[in-house]
Amino acid sequence: MTNPPQAFDFFGAPVHPWTMDATVAEIRRRLSTGEFTQHVVVNVAKIVHMQEDKKLAESVSACDIVNIDGMGVVWGARFLGHEVPERVAGIDLFERLLQLASETGDSVFFLGAEDAIVRRMADVLGAKYPALKIAGFHHGYFWDDEEAVVDKIRESGAKLLFVAITSPKKENFINRWKERLGVVFVMGVGGTFDIMAGKTQRAPLWMQKAGLEWLYRVLQEPGRMWKRYFSTNLAFAWMLLKHKFKA
Repeated sequence: MTNPPQAFDFFGAPVHPWTMDATVAEIRRRLSTGEFTQHVVVNVAKIVHMQEDKKLAESVSACDIVNIDGMGVVWGARFLGHEVPERVAGIDLFERLLQLASETGDSVFFLGAEDAIVRRMADVLGAKYPALKIAGFHHGYFWDDEEAVVDKIRESGAKLLFVAITSPKKENFINRWKERLGVVFVMGVGGTFDIMAGKTQRAPLWMQKAGLEWLYRVLQEPGRMWKRYFSTNLAFAWMLLKHKFKA
């Protein structure tokens, strides 16, 4: 396998224009050597918020692997002349890594969502991946005692940690505690636990391929999502145009 292309700076995010297979192969390599890996995916909203939220920008920049999750960013990067082979969706990478962990025997820890949701998901994934070693799980409402949760993760002996908390909380939590988590790989997975537990649904495949997964989320939760996507999509388009014509 040839080496994947080098990362490029995309509005402050050191994006890796890798395929899904290249990403999984690199994570497999780093797990086998014990090389700590802080992973993040970026979408339009995260790129936009990084321009004003310097703490979020620092947390993203500190990551060892930065994948593009969002067709808007794929198209935007291509518009500016970058070669991006495909989108690497966080939820798809999550499942690929669970399969990898099942094969290697590496244990996992799930952090985030409501208590009932993360428990339900652990049951679902335990049935789907019988060989998967689940070292532990904890809900995402622990901000009054972060250190106790960090200790729980470290003491579990987990090798992979998946954090399903909203941005920028999850990125900043990971970056703040990474040296004490005791894991080899850590990744933020947003609303993945809700989907895996059956609380929410993922967009149909045709909408994913058409770059309309954001629209599906708006249709599911219009009161919460429409303003977020409308404002960030407009801001991102303006960023692209300014950069293109300035260049």
